[in-house]
Amino acid sequence: MTDSPEAWQPSAAYLYVLHLDGPALAWEYLRRNPDYRRDWWRYRRRASAVFAARRWGLYRLENPGLDALDAHPAWCSEPAGTMQFHPDLAPAGDAVPFDLWSIAGHKHLFHDGQHLSLTAWLPGRWQRFALAPALEHGMPYVHALHDGDSPPLTGSTSSSWARSWVRPGRAALLEPHTLQTLDGTLAGATLREVAESLYGSATVAADWHADSALRARVRRLAQRGAVLMRGDYRRLLQHAPTLQGRLHGPAKRP
Repeated sequence: MTDSPEAWQPSAAYLYVLHLDGPALAWEYLRRNPDYRRDWWRYRRRASAVFAARRWGLYRLENPGLDALDAHPAWCSEPAGTMQFHPDLAPAGDAVPFDLWSIAGHKHLFHDGQHLSLTAWLPGRWQRFALAPALEHGMPYVHALHDGDSPPLTGSTSSSWARSWVRPGRAALLEPHTLQTLDGTLAGATLREVAESLYGSATVAADWHADSALRARVRRLAQRGAVLMRGDYRRLLQHAPTLQGRLHGPAKRP
């Protein structure tokens, strides 16, 4: 998403969305909210920014100009799939010591006032961690998963990221299509213009009329995007991380 009115039109610019998990998708919808963008510009350098951020479910305001691959929103609600690390109170003789740097991927740390939150990114996958305040480097540790099924990424388990990728089906395109439709409507495009970008001018010329399934589909995409942007993005925080789509190289992102 950019401030250019035409930036929403190339569908290829939304391919990166295929690899976003629930919390990353939540940010994509929130950053498009005009009220959130106004709060960012109004409060980002003020002491009251923390109170403005809580309105949106964040510990701090994040720059809406950054997409989910570059932004690090600090959510007040711990996202589903977060791995919690705690000191092991009764470690076995072969217990693995905690080592932050053995966690694979590009890392981002944030302290929310209670514990350290860690996000690790490898192409196509996020993993989120919550580190107990008493946990120190070299300590034996135990882990607990918050409403998800993703394995920890420390030590030898980091190899679990290597896996095959499948071509995305129609269901996988729901989020990129919703976001593209949302960007189009926010830029002032008509539903027909959005449909031409999504499905092609020939398809729209043949199937677009008052009662057509194509028109109804695009209208539902517009309604869904508006609802998620206006507050329903919070439910995406409780969706466990998922993998979908073929691994692509970096694409130009809106």
